[in-house]
Amino acid sequence: MINTVSSIITKTIPAGGKWSARIQKGKEITFTALEDGANVSLLLYNADDTAERYNMPDTLKAQYTAFLTKGNVLMTDHGRVLASLVEDTVGWHDTISGYSTRKMIDEKYGKTTYQEHRNEWYRSGEENLMVELFRNGLTTSDLSPVINLFSKVFCDVEGNMNFVEGHTKKGESVTLRTEMDVLLVLSNTPNPLDTRHTYLSTPIEVKIKGAEPVRENDICLNHRDENRRAFENTWEYVMLTKGGIQ
Repeated sequence: MINTVSSIITKTIPAGGKWSARIQKGKEITFTALEDGANVSLLLYNADDTAERYNMPDTLKAQYTAFLTKGNVLMTDHGRVLASLVEDTVGWHDTISGYSTRKMIDEKYGKTTYQEHRNEWYRSGEENLMVELFRNGLTTSDLSPVINLFSKVFCDVEGNMNFVEGHTKKGESVTLRTEMDVLLVLSNTPNPLDTRHTYLSTPIEVKIKGAEPVRENDICLNHRDENRRAFENTWEYVMLTKGGIQ
């Protein structure tokens, strides 16, 4: 369901649900967990040229991190910024574990089908993302590494990836600010490394409203020198493609 009040769009993505939308530059997208233990797999593309998209390696190495939180930006392989994390009560969002597949879901939680279980069947991240990509004229070849909002996965000294249960509580949120027109694709399905053996997926609220302009003291702009260069590349791109130069 989508509600619109005073130029604010609010949508609830149910457990196991999916959604995609083209969202203009200069918007704030706030994701709020409506129950404990949330996980939302996110893909992000340049809406005007979907070959340009969130690049996990460049985003992480440029910001010297393996996870995302307030102050970080989502970079493309063109050295530009798709969106910035301007608010975050969670503190850690997973970038390395990927999305769940049909095989993973069946093996961990038991096989279900829509024909037998209807809306109670267990959806996978891969299938949800593929459906939304097709709806936007893309294909399976456009699948790429996701960001798992609300999940914490870390590597130990031996290189093993570890999922942290109970990382996100009901009411916690994270806000992205769009720095160019983007295509957002979401799947509200369990993290593939979730250690729980019950299929747990919780509803998520998505709220979209206008953002304040980026100011000189902006936390994302000043997080690292690489961030500022990426913002400058983005501003130049937007000016050249959106008619900002007369």
